[in-house]
Amino acid sequence: MKIIVITGATSGIGKALLEYFVKNNTVFAGYRNEDYLDELEKTGAIPFYINMSDEVSVRQAAAFIKSKTDKIDTLINAAGCVVAGAVENLDISRIKEQFNVNTFAHLDFSQRLLELLSGGKIINISSMSSFGIFPFVAPYCASKRALDILFNSLSCETKRDVKVVSVKPGVIATPLWNKSIELNRSSINNSSGFENEMRYMVKNAQQNSIKGLDVLKVVEIIAKIDRMENPKPSYTVGFDAKLAEIISKLPQGVLNRLIKYGLSVKIR
Repeated sequence: MKIIVITGATSGIGKALLEYFVKNNTVFAGYRNEDYLDELEKTGAIPFYINMSDEVSVRQAAAFIKSKTDKIDTLINAAGCVVAGAVENLDISRIKEQFNVNTFAHLDFSQRLLELLSGGKIINISSMSSFGIFPFVAPYCASKRALDILFNSLSCETKRDVKVVSVKPGVIATPLWNKSIELNRSSINNSSGFENEMRYMVKNAQQNSIKGLDVLKVVEIIAKIDRMENPKPSYTVGFDAKLAEIISKLPQGVLNRLIKYGLSVKIR
């Protein structure tokens, strides 16, 4: 019986992780939408409200957990969103929001719970996007890269006995894809000069929501990491993610030409 904390536990990877871990553990399940509260309670989890866009909410969520337990075995940071669009057209406030949700809130939350994590693990759901080779989702790529760098530094610097692990899945069949279409509707509809690219992005997202890797493949990896005494600092999940990791090591000029060529072929 372990104490597990999961953010983003109402959808996608977070929900699948909740369903797996709640069978034999005490799980604190983070939610933002009040509509999911009853559903979470029925699973046997301990729900806690957390809005990754709100510093006060993050602080209160950490305080709630600390009021209920003096130890956490595993913290899984699974909450997140995708901000997409052409960088030259994106409002800076939206890019800041991307970092607040995907990067800063996770670091803030984790810092506040570190004292409970002695001997435990922090597992971050990063992405193959952190390898930085995907156009028109630059805020998402950058936020995940920053997440990896900050937490890797935490792992190197901390004098606490805490293992930090980044899990970088490829395309996973989850509701995140369709949610991202709605979240970025304004960018999609107002990207002058990039109409063809936006149509391709929407079509690709719709296909990914169906054809992506089964979310249970990610759950299997994270379950193994949770059982390990000394996990690696990073795990890449899926053939596409492993390919992205290899391609990302090319010289930047070569990589840029490949990206531009590949995109031109896809939007014809």
